[in-house]
Amino acid sequence: MGRSSAARRTVPLWLERAEASLRPGREGLETILRECGVELTPEQYDALWSYHRMLRDANAELNMTRIHNFENMVLKHYVDSLLVLDLVDLPSPIIDMGSGPGLPGVPLKIARPDVHVILCEPRSARVEFLERVCEKLGLPGMEVHGRRLGPDYPGKVKGVITRAVATIAETFGRVAACIEPGGRMIFMKGPGCDPEIDEARDWSNWFHLEADHAYSIPGTTHDRRLVVYKRTGADPPLVEKETSAQVARSFAGRVREITSESNATYRLLADLLTGRGVRKHGLAILAGPRITAEVAAKFPDRVEGWITDADGPPPDDSSWAWHRLASPLFKALDVAGTRAPLLLAKAPRLEAWSDAAPWPDGCTLFAPFQDPENVGAAIRSAAAFGVARVVLLQEAAHPFHPRASRAAGPALFQVELLTGPSIRDLESSSHPLIALDADGEPLEAEPFPATFGLVAGVEGPGLPDRLRRGPRRRVPIAAGVESLNATVATAVALYAWSRGVAGGGEPRM
Repeated sequence: MGRSSAARRTVPLWLERAEASLRPGREGLETILRECGVELTPEQYDALWSYHRMLRDANAELNMTRIHNFENMVLKHYVDSLLVLDLVDLPSPIIDMGSGPGLPGVPLKIARPDVHVILCEPRSARVEFLERVCEKLGLPGMEVHGRRLGPDYPGKVKGVITRAVATIAETFGRVAACIEPGGRMIFMKGPGCDPEIDEARDWSNWFHLEADHAYSIPGTTHDRRLVVYKRTGADPPLVEKETSAQVARSFAGRVREITSESNATYRLLADLLTGRGVRKHGLAILAGPRITAEVAAKFPDRVEGWITDADGPPPDDSSWAWHRLASPLFKALDVAGTRAPLLLAKAPRLEAWSDAAPWPDGCTLFAPFQDPENVGAAIRSAAAFGVARVVLLQEAAHPFHPRASRAAGPALFQVELLTGPSIRDLESSSHPLIALDADGEPLEAEPFPATFGLVAGVEGPGLPDRLRRGPRRRVPIAAGVESLNATVATAVALYAWSRGVAGGGEPRM
């Protein structure tokens, strides 16, 4: 990468060519980068554009950057990251400390494929995103370290770079033991970092100030400082690893330490592992990094708390209660074995379905599934294919049972959920109930009604006689196969309905 004379223009060319660059796209990204003096190969521009698209797509769920404007993202994220290469020779391997969404590490790796870059990020949802970025870009020598960087880092590197994660002195305490003598500690700072540099003089025996570059992003008023320290040969100071208790004390919100099974809060949390407990307390435990991140981002009003073991990370939101459990207690709650923090969420009260109440247009799904995972899968399919509501029959497992909620994910809050009678007593005098049955008419036999109920059978017993006497549909399958799993058949039927396949109707999605 090199700097061209265009980087020193008072008015950047992309502003003069607004009609060409203001439209977000691969061409606009390259135009802005080139006018800032960032020269890459076409393949590197392609890779940066792919990364940009991944970041934009994931940001709505993970809230990794507050910058949404296309030009500002390119300038403040990618150009700012890549200008580092004009000011310092990047050591390898280098750790991007507190990488967040992969900044500056991912752009630097794209521009310098020869450098081994380690993206260090402790938050599980962002770790998952960074791992997807590494897989998508396929750049050898880029990896993710999903923990907080500290004295316990396994091994040594030639450099660490960080973008305004902590003060200079605080950072020295965390990295002194993992940077080899002669290695570089690179700080991307704002213009007012002189007090930090003064404070860092206490570390002069271990880190020598090598360079202090003041610069600005070309064509903007954004001033920056790149402060570079060289690690001396002195043995690193004895810095104790920050204890879990210290982490907890630094958290601004409520922290509840739970070490005993007899603890009242723990008994409540353990009760949520059953549907009965969920109904009793109106709370549910959600598991899985992606699910918890999506629910926290899309439905923050539903979040009640954060559950980890004693070494787990604090929640991002200080308004959440942080439940820190002894390891055996946390494992008992983590029934899915995710080992990631759990989300404590408010489970909405489920109203009773009434045939006499107005029916919404489209499909109402009646689900009797006794297996919690089948209930969750059915709710997820219902949300995916635009079902108006799901009526959970008396036989059904609770939708916020831990196994059901893990299968359903955020769909739990995206589709209306009601309770209904036993499948044996289900009937409607106002709208047709169409049952899924292996002996029914093919799905495509005729159009679905404008308003109707779709009824799946109970796993094993199937449909009661009452529903067998009414209209039935089947999913055609290959000869010799006995039947489909009830939730799979339900998903296929809902897809056919949503696309207007049955009877050649118009797609609904």
